[in-house]
Amino acid sequence: MAAHRKYRQSIVGGSTVRKAATLALAGAAGATAFEGVGQAAPELTPAQVKARVDKLYQEAEVATEKYNGAKEKADTAEQRLKELRDEAARKEDRLNSARESLGSIAAAQYREGGLDPALRLALSDDPDTFLDHAAFAERAGDRQSAAVHRVRDQLREIEQLRGAAKIQLTSLKSRQEELKRHRATVTGKLTTARRLLARLTTEERHRLDATGTAADRDRASRDTATARDPLRAAGPATAPAAPTSRAAAAISYAYSKLGSPYVWGATGPDAFDCSGLVQAAYRSAGVELPRTTYAQIGAGRRVSRSELQPGDLVFFYSAISHVGIYVGNGQMVHAPNPSAPVRVAPIDEMPFAGATRVA
Repeated sequence: MAAHRKYRQSIVGGSTVRKAATLALAGAAGATAFEGVGQAAPELTPAQVKARVDKLYQEAEVATEKYNGAKEKADTAEQRLKELRDEAARKEDRLNSARESLGSIAAAQYREGGLDPALRLALSDDPDTFLDHAAFAERAGDRQSAAVHRVRDQLREIEQLRGAAKIQLTSLKSRQEELKRHRATVTGKLTTARRLLARLTTEERHRLDATGTAADRDRASRDTATARDPLRAAGPATAPAAPTSRAAAAISYAYSKLGSPYVWGATGPDAFDCSGLVQAAYRSAGVELPRTTYAQIGAGRRVSRSELQPGDLVFFYSAISHVGIYVGNGQMVHAPNPSAPVRVAPIDEMPFAGATRVA
């Protein structure tokens, strides 16, 4: 419709075009005079770009954890739906067998004239066995009645299973839509971050490192070293000692993944997001943790910062959107964001939110 209107305007008289141009210029002049926004937005400085990118990464991580939670629920709904359908299929097989048996009985009664079994036995040529046969007929009738009841019960159970499956399918579709929304949020923020970083030249990045704080420059140096050698990172070259065997096993696994890329939604073995790394590390130690940061913080015993021991889970930001594994001396192993691989880093580089001991 917009293209159609534009075409119509291009073929009208020149006075109309001149009038539209005059109004547009007047509007622009008015905006400049009264609102002061006639000039283009100023270019961001490298420091401003970095601040915005860091903020985008943090927001993307919040959305990533929501995506992880929705995916976990979607997977559960899908598995439950499969179980319900499988159970319904098994019951339908049994129902078909029961119906075939009832059909055979009905056909036999029709062929025999529909006489009651007791009456047919009473007219038998062998009256001496009448009582035994009469008892058998009664039992046969009871079995037929029981078979009919079983068929009715099976039909009712199948209908209940179908109803439950329908509800589960609705839940699954809802979770899938939620996944799409969170995926769009994550990819949108990461795309924006990449575009912002693309504005910086190599010289601007070096200048930003040179003018940053000592901690910033130290981290930049470590990141450069890690980029040259993916297995090299801040902190000890080998996994530190831990108070329990499970904590030691989790730390050892995390150290074995130093240099692995950050990929949102990933749980290994070659790429991770923050909660995916923690879950995989403790799974290797025989401890099953929830998928998301906001569930992992409630999975063990809460400990204060002053009580931290190697193997404890450390959480960051008010939304509990980032997690790492504490390794001692104020350091943790974590999967930071798409700009850096799995590495050892100070827990002071993000706002501390709490800690949990799971092993």
